Amino acid sequence: MSLFAFLFRKKAWVIVMGFLKNIKNEIKVIRERDPAIHSDMEVFLYPSFKVMMHYRIAHKLYTQGHYFLARWVSQRGVRKTGIEIHPGAQIGENFFIDHGTGVVIGETTIIGDNVKIYQGVTLGALSTNGGQKLKNIKRHPTLGNNVTVYSGTSILGGDTVIGNNVVIGGNCFIISNSRTIILKMMKGGFNMLKTPYNAIK
Repeated sequence: MSLFAFLFRKKAWVIVMGFLKNIKNEIKVIRERDPAIHSDMEVFLYPSFKVMMHYRIAHKLYTQGHYFLARWVSQRGVRKTGIEIHPGAQIGENFFIDHGTGVVIGETTIIGDNVKIYQGVTLGALSTNGGQKLKNIKRHPTLGNNVTVYSGTSILGGDTVIGNNVVIGGNCFIISNSRTIILKMMKGGFNMLKTPYNAIK
């Protein structure tokens, strides 16, 4: 066996083992987070499982500079699940999307460990009017560890930082402006609630 063939097989084996590890971890996360599940086999039907398998592969390709392939893999995940995660997003361990339809996670989003989000959540940019001038600039929010975001919430902007152990209710519109977070509650109209950041950190 040539050295090239040996190295190729070794690299392929590492990739396969990493993929199997991701599968086992996703099964564990979903079993722990969702009381409605009854068996490990059900995990393979979950949108969160399918999209995270696509994301982990796409992110690996993205970090290695294979941008077209990364987008191709991630867009297959979108078509299968209705969940869009940009391959450039940085997502920690034990991430779970419950239900999932309509979730959008932008390129420069950073998500910590043990985060759970529900359907219809957007982690997006405030404005993309700058076009290519905004390339390589953080445009999307950061979520700390142990954060829960309920359905219909939009968290926007590269300066928006949600601290650890935060629970954000449904249908909120959150923008960070220096030390202030503005919440626009969408239920029953557009009421503005301005809260010191430390109050919900």
